[in-house]
Amino acid sequence: MAKKKTAIDFEQSLQTLEQLVESMESGDMTLEKSLEAFEQGIKLTKECQQALKEAEQKVEVLLNQNGEETLAPFKEEDAG
Repeated sequence: MAKKKTAIDFEQSLQTLEQLVESMESGDMTLEKSLEAFEQGIKLTKECQQALKEAEQKVEVLLNQNGEETLAPFKEEDAG
């Protein structure tokens, strides 16, 4: 169950971060509100980076459980 909570937390954090960026880019925020949004954005960014790092480590463990290390560098053209 913790897996789903982490994924939901990541998605929620990412969505909130996107909303903060849009609000800040609009230019309608006061300096104080902009600083608060920036501070919250930094916190959310760190949380998202940590969640991605944990997911990467979990994938690595799962791949290594099969006795073979099959990790390869990600290439942009592979994503398309």
